Amino acid sequence: MRRPSKGLSRAFLRELLVSDRYAIDSHKLIYHPQRVAQYLSAGDDWEKAKRVYPIYVEMSPVGACNHRCTFCAVDYVGYQPIRLDVGVAERTLAEMGRLGVKSVMFAGEGEPMLHTGIHRMVVAAAKAGIDTAMTTNATVLSGAFVDHAFPRMSWIKASVNAGTAETYAAIHRTKARDFDIAVNNLKRLADARRRHGYSCVLGAQILLLPENAGEVETLARLCRDEIGLDYLVVKPYSQHNASLTHVYEGLNYQEFSGLGERLDALNTARFHVVFREKTMQKHDAGGGARYEKCRATPYFWAYVMATGAVYGCSAYLLDKRFEYGNVNESSFQAIWEGERRRENWHHVRHELDIHECRLNCRMDEVNRYLDRLERQDVPHINFI
Repeated sequence: MRRPSKGLSRAFLRELLVSDRYAIDSHKLIYHPQRVAQYLSAGDDWEKAKRVYPIYVEMSPVGACNHRCTFCAVDYVGYQPIRLDVGVAERTLAEMGRLGVKSVMFAGEGEPMLHTGIHRMVVAAAKAGIDTAMTTNATVLSGAFVDHAFPRMSWIKASVNAGTAETYAAIHRTKARDFDIAVNNLKRLADARRRHGYSCVLGAQILLLPENAGEVETLARLCRDEIGLDYLVVKPYSQHNASLTHVYEGLNYQEFSGLGERLDALNTARFHVVFREKTMQKHDAGGGARYEKCRATPYFWAYVMATGAVYGCSAYLLDKRFEYGNVNESSFQAIWEGERRRENWHHVRHELDIHECRLNCRMDEVNRYLDRLERQDVPHINFI
């Protein structure tokens, strides 16, 4: 493909080269017009709003983690050795599928692969018609997962925050040998995909920090040439208001502005580096001009902790204002249409100060889209 002239922005260039074909630095709510229409129709009517079910759910199979990353946003939760009961998860996932949940990402406050029944959860979600994905540090990989879960998954993304074992050990706060274990486990998945023709997309992500900035290109080549991944995401740090760590709170990403251009040169027909430049720019601008209230919560996503507690936003784990109930005690429908979610619905619509929220939260682009859609502040909108 002929490259555009230098007069065009690098962001536009990346769009033409499809380096973010999965819209990782954007959002995909535009592909769910029926659910958006249901949300818009609900307005201030709780009887309608309570039946708007999430498209996407994050589920935490286990609270424990075998790493203690320097940047961990949920360190305040405490890495509790709590496991979500497999039977409860299977029942809840089947119900979610019936209620219209489209996708579940297994991740959470712990390392999901530490749950010995994780493959059963993936199978249950797939049987319910739910797309499944996972974020993991990839240092644990069972044969049962490779045989039963992997063939049914949409994507797996590994958190690999360095290009060398030494830096990896320092950032993940683990043993240096875990770097090679993660790489070899990813190779194992890539080999299984190639041999069996599975469709699961395999990627990695690195949180761009001063300690690892010089190793991003090394990691990209490792992912592309040795492991056989589909992409590497390079993303900025975002300070969680409840986090115990504040080491990277004042980080400015302007100093890494030339990195994106160098990473562009590593893109091929089958491998892309997704350099989240737009998110970095928003980070440095303190969020920039944005919406006045959150519209994504408590509608389009949900979070299930390893304890079974259901939350409307992952930035407010352990905050009772955002806790709706527990799947160990109630059905998901009873929780989602219940009184505690109604109270949170009112709080978010009329009381929540979004300056309390995490900058560049997962629903930021969704909120920007919904804000424009509701305000309709573009002149002559009927002239399409």
